[in-house]
Amino acid sequence: MADRSLAEKRVFSYEEARSLLPFVHRLTEGAYREVQALQEAVDAGCLKIDEAQAQADAVIARWVEALHERGAVVKGAWLVDFDNGSGYYCWQYPEGGLDFYHSYEEGFRGRMRIQ
Repeated sequence: MADRSLAEKRVFSYEEARSLLPFVHRLTEGAYREVQALQEAVDAGCLKIDEAQAQADAVIARWVEALHERGAVVKGAWLVDFDNGSGYYCWQYPEGGLDFYHSYEEGFRGRMRIQ
């Protein structure tokens, strides 16, 4: 558990965060598609909503754990931040690049495009 705590407090340079983004994107897209398929199964009457919710919770928990292991901070469904020591580089699926930053205080609503 101590290793995970250290990983969660990792500080990224922009280049470090950007180099991790392809992995984060693939992982997030896979989890997103799994959850979407569960919703489609519920909509089609093939899966009960409580069963789908339990499976979706497991998918999301694996996604969060994999990101935490690499030092990323999960702020919500499909929303990943990379601590840079003065705020966060901010990415949300399905964005193609790491194009936004926000301070610790302002959060997602204070996102600014990185120049």
